[in-house]
Amino acid sequence: MIKVKNLTKSFIHNGKKINIFRNLNFEINKGESIALLGRNGSGKSTLLKILGGIDQPDDGIIERDCTISWPVGLVGGFQGSLSARENTIFVSKIYAGLNKKIIEQKVKFVEEFAEIGDYFDRPFKTYSSGMRSRVTFGLSMAFDFDIYLIDEVTAAGDERFRKKSKEYLAKKKENSDFIMVDHNLNELTMHCNRAFLLHKGNLIEFKDVKEGINQHKQFLEQ
Repeated sequence: MIKVKNLTKSFIHNGKKINIFRNLNFEINKGESIALLGRNGSGKSTLLKILGGIDQPDDGIIERDCTISWPVGLVGGFQGSLSARENTIFVSKIYAGLNKKIIEQKVKFVEEFAEIGDYFDRPFKTYSSGMRSRVTFGLSMAFDFDIYLIDEVTAAGDERFRKKSKEYLAKKKENSDFIMVDHNLNELTMHCNRAFLLHKGNLIEFKDVKEGINQHKQFLEQ
């Protein structure tokens, strides 16, 4: 379960404080997957980063009794001068401890999933955007979480990679829940059973995903 109380986030632009969202309150129970909707700039990715511990709110409390992934496919967490192998080893030590066998398993999984050949041992900063997507998504899939935070990840890479990504997500969905951002609304209806809509700094909850999507479309047309 995740329980969020009075979550507030802002940023400073030209010396002026701009609220992204203010005093958000919601709960997500086990077995619920959430479609996160809203216009560009409404705070969807920011909310995912806060839930995943990548960013901090100005105020508010997040209570949880489950494991939550970092945003799946997040590139910003990789050190550019290190190779994909070295980055994977580093993250594995954080999330899986110092068990050498487990670390080797994680590295092997990411290397086989990414399919980038010799580049796996070259600096991450030399990769194309497609190669980065392969590695970052593979790293996310190498670990098991109760909830996965997914931000447009299935749109990355070529057609074969997108198909492969969707297949792995389907496998994860068998035992885990999602909080998901995707402009492909059909993907949201496939994986989610509730919807949150961020609009003008507020969060509107919907018990039915399609109802949330319809309201989202109406806001876009206004």
